[in-house]
Amino acid sequence: MALELPRTTEHLIRDRVKFRVGRIVYVALSRDETVMGFAFPREERAALVASDPEKFLMPEPSDERFNWVQARLAELDAGELAEIVTEAWRMVVPKRVAAAHLGG
Repeated sequence: MALELPRTTEHLIRDRVKFRVGRIVYVALSRDETVMGFAFPREERAALVASDPEKFLMPEPSDERFNWVQARLAELDAGELAEIVTEAWRMVVPKRVAAAHLGG
């Protein structure tokens, strides 16, 4: 799904699959592929986690300084996953690239 988004490349870093635009990672999978970290506004992540703590997790302490949050993949349906990946991608690409791809 992520590879269909413009400028996205896939990388294997320390046994973890990561998707990025340039040098900026916007989605990363845990080694066991049960948790996905993704770009998300730092000021909104506490509210997201509080809204559904079974689904969403705060980032690892080493990632708290970034615009990042995590989700349990088993708790996401296909539509939610697509929306999360697309919105994370939108955070890291130029607005004109997102507009051209998403139509507006």
